[in-house]
Amino acid sequence: MTTKGLHINKQRWKLILAILVLFVIVGTLFLSNLFISKIAQREKDKAKQWAESVKKKGELVELSNSIFIELKKKEKQKIDVVIDAYRIKMEKSDDLSQNLDIAFSDSIIKANKDIPVIILYEGSTDPDVNEGMNQFYYDDITETEKDSISMQLALKWQNQSQCDTIEFYEGMFLYFFYGNSAELLRLQKESTSLIESFEIEISQNKGLIPVILWDEKHNDVVASNVKGTKSELAALKNEWKSKNTPLKFDFGSGIKTLYYSDSPELTYLQWIPYAQFVILGLIIFLGYFIFSTFRKAEQKRVWAGMAKETAHQLGTPLSSLLGWQQHLENINVDSMITREMKKDLQRLERITERFSKIGSESKLEDEDIVHTINQNLDYLKERISNKVEIKLESALIKNLQVYHNQSLMDWVIENLCKNSVDAMQGVGYLNVRVHQEKKSIHIDITDSGKGIPSKDQKAIFDPGYSTKKRGWGLGLALVKRIICEHHKGKVFVLRSKVDQGTTIRISLPISNHETPA
Repeated sequence: MTTKGLHINKQRWKLILAILVLFVIVGTLFLSNLFISKIAQREKDKAKQWAESVKKKGELVELSNSIFIELKKKEKQKIDVVIDAYRIKMEKSDDLSQNLDIAFSDSIIKANKDIPVIILYEGSTDPDVNEGMNQFYYDDITETEKDSISMQLALKWQNQSQCDTIEFYEGMFLYFFYGNSAELLRLQKESTSLIESFEIEISQNKGLIPVILWDEKHNDVVASNVKGTKSELAALKNEWKSKNTPLKFDFGSGIKTLYYSDSPELTYLQWIPYAQFVILGLIIFLGYFIFSTFRKAEQKRVWAGMAKETAHQLGTPLSSLLGWQQHLENINVDSMITREMKKDLQRLERITERFSKIGSESKLEDEDIVHTINQNLDYLKERISNKVEIKLESALIKNLQVYHNQSLMDWVIENLCKNSVDAMQGVGYLNVRVHQEKKSIHIDITDSGKGIPSKDQKAIFDPGYSTKKRGWGLGLALVKRIICEHHKGKVFVLRSKVDQGTTIRISLPISNHETPA
């Protein structure tokens, strides 16, 4: 199996693991959401039960109030009969039938023991009261105090329009004031107490559900267990109206509407799945980040150790070969042979230097990047197929200095160019263009090779990725390490089309006055 196949298998395993993790997350969220939905339903049921109980209590208040209104009507009818009886009684007549009416009217007046009545004659300050008044307005007090209370009550009832006037002689009037019966007052007090307790219950309902009792007639808040201004509560009631059907009550003073929403606990429960998803995502991301960091650190140690060991192993035979090369020069062997040997030995020295530098912190120097690239291309031209046309273009200012390590940059250009030559199968053109864009220097290496499929363009720089049967997939991985980690730059496929060629771009930061770390 090629290293490309191994890389694809690794990607497949990553995908499978990602799907398994996603399945676990979805399953966990589904189960938790199922349980939360059940709890939320219980909360909703409790809220509905509370709303129903409030509705029943409101209906009780309405019933009490309607009974009070009906009783008040009955008492008004009764007092109207009493007033008519007084009117008949005040009319003097010698007619026997009229006298019978007066006697009947007198019996009606005397029968009124429950509705308090105060009668004032015009110009008199001595009120005449019915016997029923003594039962619940006077209690062991003097006549003077009784008269004073009666006058206060008469004035109060007059303000409530509970009064009438009878003219018993021309220009002489009888002023008739009446109140409410003790039973009606008691019922009114109970109704008022029920309404107050209803409003207090709403205001003190802190732990169940948020509610607002709104007076539709006066467009104002009657009671609420939610803090806020009138405008804020008005906005809330409009929002809740779409969630839950409001309850309407009539307590005799206009329609009042009860708006309610879900309990705070229910609201929190509805957010739990989302919070759980975020927490799980953060845990997985953090775990992946830590694992990836340790893996990259381990890879760096492996790279460094392998590179240093390679440089160390090459050092001994290289020293020996240098000695043999000098010996051949001394014994007058063909100069062409020793000259070419010297070039290859110098190349081996540079390769050893590369491995030594990639395994440790490399020093970047402010040098001419075009000169570095040109030197490397001159070396490659003599060692690759003469059917490959190599061209270098530079749009930079002459002698522009760019921080780089010459040995490592040679390795990068050599690896990329050799890959391009392999992709062209030894026939085609290779164009290297250097230009500036804002604060970066771009090195574009374009070939006329077979191109790279779009699905593989990001993977070619991963360790182990290779389309060659005998390749290890380390060349482009080394390129990425040198550019990204040592030069703080970027390397990527700028464009590529199958059977039309590829352009790989190297981006390096423009030199400043300080050497980058």
